[in-house]
Amino acid sequence: MAANSPPTTTRKQGQELLLNRFEIGKLLGHGSFSKVYLARNVKTNEFVAIKVIDKEQIMKGGLIAHIKREISILRRVRHPNIVQLFEVMATKSKIFFVMEYVKGGELFNTVAKGRLKEEVARNYFQQLISAVTFCHARGVFHRDLKPENILLDEDGNVKVSDFGLSAISDQIRGDGLFHTFCGTPAYVAPEVLGRKGYEAAKVDVWSCGVILFVLMAGYLPFNDHNVMVMYKKIYKGIFRCPRWFTPELTRLLKRVLHTNPETRMTIPEIMENRWFKKGFRDIKFYVEDDKLFSVKDEVKDGEIEADEIDYSDFNPESPTEVVERKRLINMPRPASLNAFDLISFSRGFSLSGLFEDGGEESRFVTGASVSIIVSKFEEIGKVVSFTVRRKDFRVSLEGSREGVKGPLTITAEIFELTPNLRVVEVKKKAGDKVEYDEFLESQLRPRLRTLMLSEPVSDNTLDV
Repeated sequence: MAANSPPTTTRKQGQELLLNRFEIGKLLGHGSFSKVYLARNVKTNEFVAIKVIDKEQIMKGGLIAHIKREISILRRVRHPNIVQLFEVMATKSKIFFVMEYVKGGELFNTVAKGRLKEEVARNYFQQLISAVTFCHARGVFHRDLKPENILLDEDGNVKVSDFGLSAISDQIRGDGLFHTFCGTPAYVAPEVLGRKGYEAAKVDVWSCGVILFVLMAGYLPFNDHNVMVMYKKIYKGIFRCPRWFTPELTRLLKRVLHTNPETRMTIPEIMENRWFKKGFRDIKFYVEDDKLFSVKDEVKDGEIEADEIDYSDFNPESPTEVVERKRLINMPRPASLNAFDLISFSRGFSLSGLFEDGGEESRFVTGASVSIIVSKFEEIGKVVSFTVRRKDFRVSLEGSREGVKGPLTITAEIFELTPNLRVVEVKKKAGDKVEYDEFLESQLRPRLRTLMLSEPVSDNTLDV
């Protein structure tokens, strides 16, 4: 058999192949709704990464549109420094992203060993800026750039990955700004922490600046074990460059990590910067038959078209799924919490999975969806014979028994902390406090414990 001939498979092996083509290998990583496996195409002998998404879970979370947007984005941003999506397939229960396998692992693992030499850090930063420039030119904004989302191939080339939190220009509101609180705490731009909206391109620039600092220093410019203290440092732009940074690099970083987005350095300005331009080589490429090729001559933007996405691979939904999807789509999203909301919640709010008390209100963090949380309160209301009233992400439990100060009434309001985490705030709306405290301890806390996170929420969990 020739060396380049595709390997043969036995009947038993063939039955174990995914979609009759892919031999599944080790687990590479996992998220809330998906797992990523190494796989081999038995026909071409090429290795790929396959992201397996649980269809039922994303249906329950109302994330079908989110998944379709991610596919559309990945098709739109075909670039040598961006992880490539080859194809999307689906069965009744799973969705499969067949993606480029990047052998070198995360840039984070490289930096964890210690700071990089200036030439190496600059090379990675140049490739990152090239990829981000390409995305922005096509109306795509990553919004969660960090070393964990940047992979390295075996030749040391940067591959930007994980566009799950990305946005497209079509999502911009009438004021021309984005308003979703997203990003990873240590890399999030100061304007995202406020309530007034932000330009996603400038947010990506800030994250690129933090990444460059980390590559050169070996540690974060804004850091603290208390995420709220870290947010305050970010908001004020408090950081110090180490002594081994050259004056040129220090000046560049101070302009990129400028807290005012209006005066922050833009990508065209970065690309004209003297420190950045040293040894910079712009990559020229074209797409043919779904593959990327490097070229010597410049390719105009118009010659690289975004692929049309055929969603026919997604199996038709059952009547039950259609009803559930429409219900989830019509349900408004909870109000998003920003850093200052969290700070103001209470003096002792530590993002614990358990209840945090603050007078006549208590809070807990949960990974459950809004619909599951609401259903749980409805279930509790039936058990304790309270009248349940609900509106979107608010639930009221109204007692029928006259207490010292009238019937006890409790409200629960759901807030969005991240796309995967919610904060539930329980308050006494009417009635006697002693009765409320007793009801909280004997009925609510025990019955809500299944919704609470078993571990406190760490900084890394706040990838929003």
